[in-house]
Amino acid sequence: MRKTRPMFRAIREQIETIFREDPAAKSALEIVLCYPGFHAILLHRFAHKLYRAGVPLLPRLISQIGRFTTGIEIHPGARIGRRFFIDHGMGVVIGETTEIGDDVLLYQGVTLGGTGKEKGKRHPTLGNHVVVGTGAKVLGNIRIGDGVKVGAGSVVIHPVPDHSTVVGIPGRVVRSRGSEETLEHGNLPDPEGQALDELSRRVSDLEAQLKLLADERMSERRG
Repeated sequence: MRKTRPMFRAIREQIETIFREDPAAKSALEIVLCYPGFHAILLHRFAHKLYRAGVPLLPRLISQIGRFTTGIEIHPGARIGRRFFIDHGMGVVIGETTEIGDDVLLYQGVTLGGTGKEKGKRHPTLGNHVVVGTGAKVLGNIRIGDGVKVGAGSVVIHPVPDHSTVVGIPGRVVRSRGSEETLEHGNLPDPEGQALDELSRRVSDLEAQLKLLADERMSERRG
């Protein structure tokens, strides 16, 4: 009985997390039956315990069953904190030496992966209250700080300081604010676009100066 209570508490906490993060969730029954992220994390918790106990093969088999049924691949060696939520989840991949803190949110298509065939710690570490947007890739043995927001489609290969927003390929820190900031995918800074706009403005200024200089020389010749 003592062993089952923590398990039920964890399930209840996971359901409460989904209600908090997903306004589309209508009931606990709907979450239990229809949320692949919920299924994937429960399977992972079980597989991770077996992995830590040194049970051969079975943890990987459970991981593959989870991948087949949910579209989410979590290596049983990954360490995942409390109140973790994968929204929709199709195509999410989490590598063996990944470490994830508490209250982390991943959207579909996210990869927490490695960068090669190196040994040891080769996957990222995510702090608490991290949000990783749709299709983003966080690669290598890097730390993503507490409260970090990773924009959709970003490729992050360098460490990110606490309470930052990172976007682009490769990922660049574009904001450093408090953790209460939400990740608005439709209102993210665009460093490349801003650089192109600045370049276009400077070209226009140079063209105007050249035109003015040409007009002055033409006036001198006529005079």
